[in-house]
Amino acid sequence: MSASRHSCELKEREVERMLEVRNLCKHYGGIRAVDGASFTVEKGSITALIGPNGAGKTTAFNCISRTVTPTSGEIRLDGDRIDHLRPHKVTARGLSRTFQISRNLADMTVIENVIVQSRVDGWSGLFRPAMSAEEKDKAMSILEFLGITRIAYEDGHNLSYGQKKLMDLAALLMSDPKIILLDEPAGGVNPSLLEEIIGHIRALNEKGLTVLIVEHNMDLIMRLSHKVVVMAQGRVICSGTPDVVRQDPQVLEAYLGGVLEAEAA
Repeated sequence: MSASRHSCELKEREVERMLEVRNLCKHYGGIRAVDGASFTVEKGSITALIGPNGAGKTTAFNCISRTVTPTSGEIRLDGDRIDHLRPHKVTARGLSRTFQISRNLADMTVIENVIVQSRVDGWSGLFRPAMSAEEKDKAMSILEFLGITRIAYEDGHNLSYGQKKLMDLAALLMSDPKIILLDEPAGGVNPSLLEEIIGHIRALNEKGLTVLIVEHNMDLIMRLSHKVVVMAQGRVICSGTPDVVRQDPQVLEAYLGGVLEAEAA
């Protein structure tokens, strides 16, 4: 065996898969929203899941987080199957997610939203006593990390769209996840806030947090991701580094060609 081949095999063995999606399917009647998709997210990586509208990205996210039930297939977190668990049990295992549209409780303050939405004991968590001192301290520490302590006691209905995005991210971090799924974190935010969000994601990743992102902002994806998984018509058509994905003929035909041509113009 050559030295280079031996080195390559060692690197492959050293990669630790945190999330594995195997032959995932989700059918709605005759519609195959996800149709046998398989991909992995390596521990410590920032992985992006991209594709044209209707490719099945958000449905795959919903299946992984168990907000919908897969038709078939396997989802494993650190080697253990989670596709049979209830959503709060998935969160308790260390996987948390955001949604495209913030699910904040408008009549609660930011700090209350962060604490209540992050509790991992199911709906019963909504009826627990008021916030504990420990929960408040932890929430304020996270809000400080995100630079939004100034809005800690602002009502949810007073927040801008971007502030709601940051609040949702704070709620994720309260549960001490090992992997977070971000559903279009750049959607609808202004350029300056986008740079803040990119910085926060990088900082969290540098602290060891694994990240999976669904996003349409290709500049963000190419700047931020270690790996890109491309879906089209419910299936994975390509997976690799941003540079590899940029040049893949199937990806150019299915999705990226027009976007990349526009960027180059």
